Amino acid sequence: MMRIFNTFLTLCLLTASKVALASYTLPEYEKFTLKNGLTVYLMEQNEVPLIDARVVINVGAIHDGKQAGLSYLTSENLVLGTTSLAKAKLDETVDFVGANLFSSTNLEFSTVGASFAKKDSEKILTILRDTVLTPRFDQTEFDKFKTRHALNLTQQKESPRAVIDNYFNRLVFGENGYGSIVAGDKESVDKLTVADIKMHHQKWYTANNAAVVIVGDFDVKQMKRDVNKLFGDWEKGSQKASDPISVAAKPAKAQVLLVNKGDARESTFLIGGKGIAMNNKDRVGISVVNTILGGRFTSWLNDELRVNTGLTYGARSRFASYSQDGSFAISTFTKTETTIDAIDLALKTYARLWEKGIDEKTLASAKAYVKGQFPPRFETSGQLAGLLANMYGYGFGESYINTFEEQVDSLTAKKAASLIKQYFPKENLQFVVVGKAEAIRDSLTKYGQVSQVDIQDIGFEIK
Repeated sequence: MMRIFNTFLTLCLLTASKVALASYTLPEYEKFTLKNGLTVYLMEQNEVPLIDARVVINVGAIHDGKQAGLSYLTSENLVLGTTSLAKAKLDETVDFVGANLFSSTNLEFSTVGASFAKKDSEKILTILRDTVLTPRFDQTEFDKFKTRHALNLTQQKESPRAVIDNYFNRLVFGENGYGSIVAGDKESVDKLTVADIKMHHQKWYTANNAAVVIVGDFDVKQMKRDVNKLFGDWEKGSQKASDPISVAAKPAKAQVLLVNKGDARESTFLIGGKGIAMNNKDRVGISVVNTILGGRFTSWLNDELRVNTGLTYGARSRFASYSQDGSFAISTFTKTETTIDAIDLALKTYARLWEKGIDEKTLASAKAYVKGQFPPRFETSGQLAGLLANMYGYGFGESYINTFEEQVDSLTAKKAASLIKQYFPKENLQFVVVGKAEAIRDSLTKYGQVSQVDIQDIGFEIK
């Protein structure tokens, strides 16, 4: 009997081992295009009776031009009422069934989404359709939202970490393109009108410039019919956001943008430069290397600046990637008096990538960590819907997902050194420091040419 039990236990362990070692791949889904040019993604997931849907529009802050915040205000006002449901009634209907309706905008695309129970599919999908195709754009609701948003923009100036990315993107990418500010600034938002968002909606919110993503508990054949019924009459447009984005050149010199916050007791800073696009073939390997540098709690940066010296509560590094470009940055904050100490230590730690490189033991640890963190990012229908929306919006394929573990496993110390040399900016670094200018300005000159703006300034020019 014991022998049978041991055999059974061994088989269970072997099975579990095979499951644990199996590479994660994206669940099957169907992708097709309706006659009006609308792209559709359908992924059936029957584990729980929930559905997540997204409508993705290829328009974001990079298309706003001088009307910064236009794409953001347009998408936010979509969920403030439809032609058939005023805001109060819309909110009541969605809340009554326990659904969630939301909108968002980033640099490249805007999204309207909903999460709901399977039994409410017809009702909520109809509402989702109406928010995108026939928004109310009510003057009163628009004015109330704009007032709240302007107040929020003002309050953000009190939190350097809430605005520092805007300054960094402007420094790295310039005023246009990826240097655009998604939420706009108070001056630009004050000028926007209901007429502006109506024109923006009419221009960009068209079937051939959009995708519908639905993930969850449904029958694919029936959902195809439902999607065609709901969105098949959505009109095509002449405008498509498919033209190449103006990509900024690599910085020709080291620069320091000092953002003065006169009452600051600490300095918040970013150090970096150009990064990689979302579809870069080495993206997986780069993420492993960055995990070692500053992508996890036990990273080099966090160890040195937090654990060993107590200069900060946390230090990180990251690659922010878009469809055609990206940035790299080291980020942390520290007391005003230790600003230079923290920057120097961050740079010294960063230099270890070239001076000492990454040994096999450290690499193995990072590879195990990255592989363990990967599958939980795509477990729920909401996470999968978000992934498919990003695949459409940023234009990358599923090979990134399906070959992720294989690419991690194939990374060697020699290959890591090559990635460091090729992708991690070493020369002409760009610095953004938000803090008390009079206390740190002179000391910052050793890092590069210093330009100064005030955190309350609406716009700024870097010379």
